[in-house]
Amino acid sequence: MTLRRKTFRREGEERRRLDLIEATLDCVAERGLQGATVRAIALRAGVTAGLIRHYFPSKEDLLQEAYKTIMARMTEQAKSALASAASDPRQRLVAFVAASLTSPVVDAKVFSQWANFIGRASADSVLAAAHRDSYLGYRDEVEALVAGVFVDAGRPASLVETRRYAIAINAIIDGLWIEGCLAGDMFEPEELADIAIVSIEALLGLSVRQKAFPVRAIKPAPRSVSAPVRKRAR
Repeated sequence: MTLRRKTFRREGEERRRLDLIEATLDCVAERGLQGATVRAIALRAGVTAGLIRHYFPSKEDLLQEAYKTIMARMTEQAKSALASAASDPRQRLVAFVAASLTSPVVDAKVFSQWANFIGRASADSVLAAAHRDSYLGYRDEVEALVAGVFVDAGRPASLVETRRYAIAINAIIDGLWIEGCLAGDMFEPEELADIAIVSIEALLGLSVRQKAFPVRAIKPAPRSVSAPVRKRAR
């Protein structure tokens, strides 16, 4: 009986801790870092400020854990697509990229949370370290996927090459992710993923598209037709 009570309490405390982190992320998205006070977070979570201090010694500790959580979550959501992807290396790369550029990763609220934290990372060594770890973890995943694609194509790439490809692909995804979060209504479903895949194919110099993951060609924007210029009569 004693063991059961301890287990239940530990699980309850872990759940409470996660709830406080979620409340913090909500406050950051709505109020910014300055507005996400301990009192505001407590009200959001439906607890007392004293309970928050029981789990997190300071607001800074809570904010740091919240940032680590959101960064880890975005990477894990992209990696989760690999669990259901086929074993084909090209399909796995496409699945990973598509997951990185669709909901729930592409989300205005998530972007608001990230933007608030990233603006402070340069002045906070803990946030900076969390950002670095998340970036490297995501990039390493891309690098492994790219290496698999080249092996499958019969063109094994060096570690230097796969690293550089991963850096470039990460930049492509980052840019499109920001576009999708800020102006998602301007794009068709899966359009950002389509653009990313076409760009990655051009970068790698080989096709990664498969029937299981169709990617539409990017259509050029229609050009406006200018009215003919009439000569003025003299």
